[in-house]
Order: sequence, then C-alpha cells, then structure tokens
Amino acid sequence: MGYQILSFLLDVATGLLGGACLLRLYMQRQRVPFGNPVGRFVFALTDWIVLPLRKVLPAVARWDTASVVAAYLVELVQYAILWSLFAGGTGFGVVFAMALYGLVRLVLSALTALVIVYAILSWVQSDSMLTDIVDRLCAPLLRPFRRVIPLVGGIDLSPLALLVLLQVLTMVLAAVFRPIL
Repeated sequence: MGYQILSFLLDVATGLLGGACLLRLYMQRQRVPFGNPVGRFVFALTDWIVLPLRKVLPAVARWDTASVVAAYLVELVQYAILWSLFAGGTGFGVVFAMALYGLVRLVLSALTALVIVYAILSWVQSDSMLTDIVDRLCAPLLRPFRRVIPLVGGIDLSPLALLVLLQVLTMVLAAVFRPIL
C-alpha cells in the first residue's frame, strides 16, 4: 500500500511539472503567446528547470529541447525514487527506460486531457482566453481528422476520433513496455 500511495503522489507531482514542461514546449511550437494566465503559470512552474538546461541544450528547429529534457528528467527522478525505495537495488538501468515510458505516457495523457477540455469548451462557446489557447493547441491535432471525417448533423466528430486514437496508442505503449515494467 505504501508503494501505491507514494507512486500516486509522485505521479501527481510529475504530471503537473512534466506536463507543464511539455505544455511549454507545445505552446512555443504553436507560437501561442505566453502573456496570458496559462503562459505565466507554465513559466512560473518550469523556469527553474528549463532555463538552466537551455544554456547547454540549443533548440532544434522550433522544438525547445530543454523543455523535453526537463520533462524527461522529472520522469527520471520519479522512477529513480520508486526504484531506490522498492526495487532492492538491482537493475538501475531499467529506470531510464521506465522514464521514457513515463514521458510518452505523459504526452498521451496530456493530449487526451487537452482534447477533452477542447470538446467541453466547444459545447459552451465561451469567449475566454483559455478557449482561444486550447483551440490553437488542438487545431493542428484535429486538422487531419477533419479532412477525413465529415460533420454529422452539424457535429464535429474529429475530437472523438482523436481520443480513440490516443487511447489505442496508450494501449500499444503499455504493451510495448510491459516486459520492462
């Protein structure tokens, strides 16, 4: 039971911090301005880890490698803590693979949450800054689905299709990493 509680608490902390690093990466990639409450929150949460990494890791094209490495390091710390407390001191090398699994899982979970928030906000038609940000972040993900899936009775089913794809990818990820975990 102690493992489950600690794992849950670390998952929450890692999800928040690592997710913020990934959101920073994606917002920069999509050129979403950071002068809004979401952007300020992301900067406040991630500057302490991303800015020092940025001094040694240059961006590749428009991808902020410091944000990706920061998210990976957060996952690495999570799995290193769990390994050191519960694995009995054997096979530390597996922690690096588990951190990679955690990072990809975090990306899929964050995208799933983003699409769910997008779908909910599309139902209420609010004119908030958050709606604009979420729409700008989801548009490139939904564009390929919208080309293929027509509106059905005026309803856009592309978020549902993307959610199904993300869940399938999550299942595939779990199957690939099952021997390690």
